[in-house]
Order: sequence, then structure tokens, then C-alpha cells
Amino acid sequence: MRSIMIMLDTLNRRALSAYGGEGVITPNIDRLAEQSVVFDQHWSGSLPCMPARRDMMTGRAAFLEKGWGGIEPFDQTLPAALREAGVFSHIVTDHYHYFATGGENYCQSFSTWDFHRGQEDDPWLSSVADLPKRAEYYGQVREQCDKNRTQFIREEDYPGPRTIQAACDWLERNGREDRYFLTVEAFDPHEPFDTPDHYLEMYQDSYEGPAYSWPKYGTVDVPPDALAHIQKRYAATLTMIDVWLGKLFDTMERLDILDDTMIIFTTDHGLLLGEHEQTGKNVMHVYNELANIPLMIRLPEGQGAGTRIKALTQNIDLMPTILDYMGVEIPETVQGASLRLLIEGTQEHIREAALYGYHGMCVNVTDGRYTYMRAPVSPDNYPCYTYTAMPTTFRSYLGRIAPEQIEAGRFLPYTSYPVFKIPESTKGLKYARNQFVMETRLYDLSNDQAQEHPLHDEAAEARMIELLINGMRQAGAPEEQYVRLGLA
Repeated sequence: MRSIMIMLDTLNRRALSAYGGEGVITPNIDRLAEQSVVFDQHWSGSLPCMPARRDMMTGRAAFLEKGWGGIEPFDQTLPAALREAGVFSHIVTDHYHYFATGGENYCQSFSTWDFHRGQEDDPWLSSVADLPKRAEYYGQVREQCDKNRTQFIREEDYPGPRTIQAACDWLERNGREDRYFLTVEAFDPHEPFDTPDHYLEMYQDSYEGPAYSWPKYGTVDVPPDALAHIQKRYAATLTMIDVWLGKLFDTMERLDILDDTMIIFTTDHGLLLGEHEQTGKNVMHVYNELANIPLMIRLPEGQGAGTRIKALTQNIDLMPTILDYMGVEIPETVQGASLRLLIEGTQEHIREAALYGYHGMCVNVTDGRYTYMRAPVSPDNYPCYTYTAMPTTFRSYLGRIAPEQIEAGRFLPYTSYPVFKIPESTKGLKYARNQFVMETRLYDLSNDQAQEHPLHDEAAEARMIELLINGMRQAGAPEEQYVRLGLA
């Protein structure tokens, strides 16, 4: 038995025909969907990039205790569990956050790993001289990113295509071996949306305004033609990576390994491209475009192809599912559940609700019909702490707010390993990250799938609060989280 997990970063399910999307050209993802079990109510857990990956690799949602950061020394990971059972694991990726401060110990837990440079502002191309300044542009422009782009001459030079080609090469050497786990991870279609012009031409893009390939995070601040252009750039980047996924699928078919291989296809989160009058992620409410993500599982020999699963599932379920199919014991620390019984039709649901969010922001819950976004009760977001033995975060270090208040102890109920308790907010001082999410919201998805009309229904809110509290208890939420959200 072999397992291959394919993950694209920032993949909006609404771009895929399997989820009712129209206008985006993805024939190879469509081809996989036709051969797969497709999950309609699959949700993220911790957001964004690295928190989502920790969820997937540990089977636990960690956003209530920690945000962006490395794998902890006490984490029991998927590759480690496989290795103990004699299963070889390999990851091929161009996701450069793994190799920046705050991305420690993810790839290193695999048997081997392969990293392809150049995405976003990966410190790759070394040039002391500055590039000429752009005269006009919208959104974000970063000099290191522009330096990296000078190396993208042919389509084969772009990091996404290089990554997929490296996965094909790995399969050529190893594909027919037994009992391995391969992760193929492309940063595309994550912003900035870099792709050769011929993919943009497929979308009849006639934009002639200032350069715009990397939207800012927040309220839309560009004219309509620029917004349409960035939407087409996203679609074109997705189409490019779809073409290369076709080469990967062709390789699997030619090697004749599909009869004994499980393929998982998913993402970490989505992205806003004008919906809710916002672009990006991280700073706004976790709308469905961000949290309700695609999941397709192609079973050996295409078993169950065409089946749609309506039960609530989350990314924490991927680790136990892979271990279950690979015949490996699931660690006790895992909070997710194997999807195998859902797939086989012997179980109707594995959870009553799905909990998701960013550390220190709203805590969100859905039961499949309603989504509830519980906001902090105070602009200072107090009290809020990070619990970690690895005090790194996104390209920086934790603990700069009030280092004299940092404590160390055995604060986490599921491990005896001591961790730091680091304050994330200061009483009386406004918490800048929460400027867009200080309003609690309830949406009825059966009547308002686009989440445009907040609902005022005391009975429905009371039920969602109960689900929220139960989910937080099951996740082992620190006690101050209930105080921060006005749930104490």
C-alpha cells in the first residue's frame, strides 16, 4: 500500500468544477475528482499556512494554544509514526516557509526531503545591487521576489513546475516500491500569481493598468479592472499547476501503480479575491472562501469513485486516515478521526461540529448549516497567550511584547514537556490584528451560502455557542480563551 498526498496552497474550492466552479481551466484536477471520493463539508482547522500544516502532521488543531511556528519537540507527527512502522516518507515542495524562522522541523521529520527555491520572497537569488524601482503598481511588491522572478525564463523554471517535475522523477526511481508515503506540495496558486503569459491569454486578459500580481490583505483598494485582472492571474496560475499535475498523474498511470495507491488531494486554506469586498486572508473573518476547502481521496483501483461525502471533516482527519489505510497505529494524541468508515459507508458522521480559526482572533464553528464567528469581547484581546517550547513565529521570535511576563511550566494537558507561556496581548492596549473581526457573527448557510447577511437568531446562536464550547473543551483550549471570548 502506498499513499501520495498532493497539496496546493491557497486553493479556492469555488475554482473547481467538482465543487460547482465555472470558468477556471483545470482538466487534470477534474480528472482526479471523477476517480475520487469527494468531500463536500471539509473544513480547515488552524490557519494560515504553517498552523494548517501542523494540524495535518499531528492530527490536532493547535490554534487555541499557538499560531505560526515550528513542530514542537513533543509533537507526534505523521512521518514519525510511519517511520516507526517501517514506512518510508518523502516530501517534495517549493513552500519556502518550511525553511524560514517559524517553520522548523516539518520537512526534517520525513525520511528525505526535496526543496525547490524561488517562491514569493524566498531569500534565493543573491544580488547586492537593487533592481530598478517600479513606476506604478497595485498591491504588494517586494524586491527579493522581483529578483527571484528574473530566473523564471521558461515555464520549466518556475518553482511550481519544477516541484511537480521533481515528484515525477522521484516516482520514476521509486514509484513501484511498496509502502511509502509521498507528499507533493506546490506553493501555487498562492500569491504572488506568477505564470507565463500564455496562461493569462487563456482567460482573455486585456488589463493594461499598473502591475498587479500580489493583492494586499484587507479591504479592496483597486479599481474593478485591476480586481478582474488579479482574479484572472489566480486562475491562470492554477491552470499552470494543473497542467503539471497532469504530468504527475500520467506518470502514475504509466508506472501502473494506481491499483495499490491512495491519493489525497487538498489544500491548507483559500483566499479572498474581492468577496466580502476584501482581498487576501489573515486579517478578516474566516469566511467559507477561506475555511471550507476541497478534499478528494482516490482509493486503490478507483474504489468509490463518484461518491460524495456530506459529513463534516477537517484537516486533522488526514493523519489518522493515512495511518489507518497504511495499517499503522494512530497515536493517542490525535484528535482527528480516520475517514475510512465514512468512505466505506459504515459510519454517517465523525463529529457534530468543526472548529477553526487563527490564533488570537475569532474562534469559529460550523455544524454544516450555520457558521458562528465568536469575536473577542475587548479590543485589547486580553488575555491571550502562546504555549510553545519553540518560541519562533513568522520570520521572527515570540515574547517581545512583555518578556518579563513570560512563564515556563507544564501548561499543556496532553504533554509533560515544559513550555513557555508567552503573552500575545497587553491589557488596555488595542490589539491591532483584530481590527476587522471585533463583531460576532452568525450565518445560515442554507439561505445565505455567500455569508452576506448576518443572522440574529438567539436560539440558533445559543446552540452554536454550545457547540463552540464543546469543541474548545475537546481541543483542550487554555482557560483564558473562554475569558477572551466572553464565554467564562
